[in-house]
Amino acid sequence: MKTNSDRLVMLSVIGRVSSPTMSNVAYRISSTGKPVILPGTGGITYNVKVGQDACGWVADHVEPGVSVKNLSPQSGNRSANAALNILSCVGNAATVMSGDAKGATGVVTGKHGGIEHVLVDFDVPVLEKLAIGDTIMVRAFGTGLRLEGHDDIAVMNLDPALLGKMNIKEVKGKVEVGVTHVIPAAMMGSGIGKTHSHSGDYDIQLLDAKSVARYGLGDIRLGDIVAIKDADNTFGRMYRKGAMTVGVVVHSDCVLSGHGPGVTTVMSHSKGKIVTRHDPRANIARILGIGSHRKTGKGARK
Repeated sequence: MKTNSDRLVMLSVIGRVSSPTMSNVAYRISSTGKPVILPGTGGITYNVKVGQDACGWVADHVEPGVSVKNLSPQSGNRSANAALNILSCVGNAATVMSGDAKGATGVVTGKHGGIEHVLVDFDVPVLEKLAIGDTIMVRAFGTGLRLEGHDDIAVMNLDPALLGKMNIKEVKGKVEVGVTHVIPAAMMGSGIGKTHSHSGDYDIQLLDAKSVARYGLGDIRLGDIVAIKDADNTFGRMYRKGAMTVGVVVHSDCVLSGHGPGVTTVMSHSKGKIVTRHDPRANIARILGIGSHRKTGKGARK
């Protein structure tokens, strides 16, 4: 599809590999009332990658690959980290600027709200050289992206090159997107009500077993391109009958009530102009050849 990508601005945003954090209490109370201590957000996650299952890890909100944040002293109001999170787009190139892995390149795979991290996939040998505190620069490109002839469809958080590989089609005046799952808005939890959807994510609640079975969500993967039915993310995240939102699954499932695998929005329309087709291969790991679908490097998919 034709876009306005030739008019978009590409610029650098930067952050550092973020350390995992935990409260002094350490325990989290699960939806069943059980206190648990689990690994979660931040750091360098060596064995969880886009393309792998989003559920079943002994973890809570685990982020695949590398978690990046900007807490520069020059940004006392944290505006630099806001720029990193808002302007970075799924599919953007990221480069290591310091440390033993300097010069290595990776790909932005999503954004995680609340903790305000940008998530980046690198090959396994690069992960082994990275250290917490290493600087990562992202070539931010995609903010303001529009589909020619469909200006009423909000597109966000999406690199134009990735959009071009998603096999999106025009069908009878509508835009058809291949997705692995269609999720009812009623199953969406943490993240609803934000004033915009240009950063962060919101969570698919998977704590009701009957709904998980009904909608076939037990096999959801990190990196899956999914649709949320009756969800309008044009200006923030809300329920609207007839709307459709498309997003990418960016972090794992969770033990907390109201939480689950997170979805970063890439496309939304409030009145049904986005339609879907089932495509079990609609995953950014496969489309971009990253994560579990990398062809080279230790631990790559054969």
